[in-house]
Amino acid sequence: MSIDKKKGLGRGLGALIENAYERNEPVHEIVQTVAPSTEIELSKIEVNPFQPRREFDPTALQELSDSIKQLGIIQPITVRKIGDDQYQLISGERRMRASHLAGLTAVPAFVREANDQEMLEMALVENIQREELNPIEIAISYQRLIDECHLTQEQLSERVGKQRSTVTNYLRMLRLQPEIQLGLKNKVVTIGHARPLLALDDPTIQMDTYAKVVNEGLSVRKVEELVKLMQNPPQVVETVVVETVVIDKGNVGNDISTEPKQENHFTELRDLIASHFQTKVELQKNNIGKGKIVINFNTEEEFERVIGIFDRLKQ
Repeated sequence: MSIDKKKGLGRGLGALIENAYERNEPVHEIVQTVAPSTEIELSKIEVNPFQPRREFDPTALQELSDSIKQLGIIQPITVRKIGDDQYQLISGERRMRASHLAGLTAVPAFVREANDQEMLEMALVENIQREELNPIEIAISYQRLIDECHLTQEQLSERVGKQRSTVTNYLRMLRLQPEIQLGLKNKVVTIGHARPLLALDDPTIQMDTYAKVVNEGLSVRKVEELVKLMQNPPQVVETVVVETVVIDKGNVGNDISTEPKQENHFTELRDLIASHFQTKVELQKNNIGKGKIVINFNTEEEFERVIGIFDRLKQ
């Protein structure tokens, strides 16, 4: 069976078909058009339970409805058959809602065969690529593809046609406090504002900083500088009074400082980590045992390589 890999399929469905073919699975088991396009009554179509988009802009829906009244539906919706004369939406809920508003009783549709997991994957990938989802909706869709379709981040990046670092950055948005996620959904802040806040592990500090960002209308660059300053506060130079100590010469040989040994130990440890990651590493530690390890990277490719090392360590 030959497959015409036309660009018109889009990255979503095209990728599903190609991947199925590479696994030697029958393509008709993944996606099969029963008819080129057919009119189906809206009352016989139920909504897609896997739809990642939960909110639809009423103004945009009305504009689409007005367009449908004038020109009709240019792009058919996509459904699957779930019973005798009953269908379930795969993609095109916005068009279906606008058709209701326009007073239509039937819409043109492609009928495809797909099981629940295939339907979930098609719906999520199609929405990620074709709809203007907010960052949190995208992140949730990515996470559902990973959890429910059992994809790795690498496989997910191939499915949606995004670099792995892009996928990772969206997924990290789900670690933000719920109020910050809501701010992203409502466009109170951008993903550029939110990303630096991920470096603040303490939820209270993260929320306090978010409030400062919103209340003062800080730019992305100002947020980055603020978080950096919070992580590395300027050190206060204290005046230290050194007392004169009288040392018994008979015990001088037993009073050997351990600082050079500790310094050598940390240097060796830093070099070992740097050698493992093949990049510059900074190792800092204060007198009470607190500190941090900083792994530097200069390019997107180098970041991907470092992340890959961590992934292999988890396996």
